[in-house]
Amino acid sequence: MKKSTLNFLFWTGWFLLLVPGLVHAYLLMPFPGSQDLEAITLVYYLEKWVWPARILGLLLLALPLWRTVTGGSRRERGVRGAVLALTLVLFYFTDFRYQAERMFEEPRAVQFAAPAESKVPDSLLVIGVVYEGIAKAYPVNYLGYHHKVQDHVGKLPVLVTYCTMCRTGRVFSPLVNGSPQTFRLVGARHYNAVIEDRATRTWWYQATGEAAVGPLKGQQLREVPYEQGTLRAWLARYPGSLILQPDAPYQEDYDALKRYDRLQPVDKDSTLNPDTLVRKSWVVGIAVGKASRAYDWRKLVAAGVVHDQLGGLPLLVAVEADSLSYHAFNRRVNGKALHFERTATGLRDRETGSEWNWQGRCVGGPLAGSALPRVQAHQEYWHSWQRFHHPTSLWRGDSSANDLITRKAAP
Repeated sequence: MKKSTLNFLFWTGWFLLLVPGLVHAYLLMPFPGSQDLEAITLVYYLEKWVWPARILGLLLLALPLWRTVTGGSRRERGVRGAVLALTLVLFYFTDFRYQAERMFEEPRAVQFAAPAESKVPDSLLVIGVVYEGIAKAYPVNYLGYHHKVQDHVGKLPVLVTYCTMCRTGRVFSPLVNGSPQTFRLVGARHYNAVIEDRATRTWWYQATGEAAVGPLKGQQLREVPYEQGTLRAWLARYPGSLILQPDAPYQEDYDALKRYDRLQPVDKDSTLNPDTLVRKSWVVGIAVGKASRAYDWRKLVAAGVVHDQLGGLPLLVAVEADSLSYHAFNRRVNGKALHFERTATGLRDRETGSEWNWQGRCVGGPLAGSALPRVQAHQEYWHSWQRFHHPTSLWRGDSSANDLITRKAAP
């Protein structure tokens, strides 16, 4: 066989062995420029062809390598040996070092404890879920490493997720077309975690629960209501709650997120104007029907209580005195939109002077026994809310029309 043919087979085989996997890894991890590309469909189908391409590549390499070993020059052996060594190194990075499932492993033990036996500091931020009187709290520092925990709250199966690149906590039902599914972490697109269900191999965005590509494209995972705040605030409302405990083998990974729930870029960088939103500025996002709005976190904390209207719904958005626990409610009671002020233990409405707790229940006054329906709200980075909720309006500090700015999706 001609030398030129052997060279063609070698370099074609090397290309098939290396490049598809390299492109796949690049598009699924937050490498420079990778997350800005509209490439989720490409990488979805590329994943299916990575190993067939590698097998074909090895077959094409077999004859040139045999000829090189048995009769090639020293230079040929050196060049091809170096190329294959480099390929093995890159294979390690694409299939082991930078594979999402290996970087962010599943917890080996999902264990809970009552508050008296818990090892979790009550200052940590948690995602809390309540169902039929059973409450469970999932610390964000732990979820942030694992990205997801599949569990049950009573009889309710839940998929509790968190993506630190978006600061998005979401809780979904793991039922797909009525059947319980196991999910794996695929990687990330647009700086948001992508998960795959085992049965259909559909890829779902963690920020929305939307099927982005695959057999179920366009479908939606059902969101399970949850609350976010400090464990201390959560236990004040649900003192009998169970608390997810740290999984010992991952303690260093948890420690790496120790201050994650406290500081944002505008707090770290004194050169940033506090009135300026950057990509990782915190917002609280609320969607009512087709209308969505983001609330500047720093302004929200300063205000304490915000009265607003979104999609025809009168909203109350409030932050507790710890400046970390937040709530959103429908403030209409008996057909009338109420106005509130924060107290030492909760809220008081101005219209009747009734006292309300942070569960939205009236515990004293003329409206005792009434309840404010909870509205699902999400704390996340500004770039994430823009990307997955567009167009959106932005609340910067009051409810005047001039402060509601419609933005397009981030590039």
